[in-house]
Amino acid sequence: MKTYRINGNKITNWKSFHSEFKKQMNFPDYYGENMDAWIDCVDELSDEPTHIEITKGHLLKEQAPELLEAILECSAFVNFRKVEQGEQPTLMISTRS
Repeated sequence: MKTYRINGNKITNWKSFHSEFKKQMNFPDYYGENMDAWIDCVDELSDEPTHIEITKGHLLKEQAPELLEAILECSAFVNFRKVEQGEQPTLMISTRS
């Protein structure tokens, strides 16, 4: 299983959200820094079981709950899209302090 660690303390707004994910998950240079592009990049990276661990998740929840909600909703969509295509869901999200 591939694991990517995202520091929730570094995510305070949409700009830092996209910057941190691009850096930590090695998104391509053409990454569009919007949630449609995020979904596509995460979907491509999660052809095999993939774990996104958000460290300092409690800080992200306190500082920018809408960003944590976006991560969870869009991750669920990535898994849903796989199921719709007859594949197994492969993306897991966790937070820790």
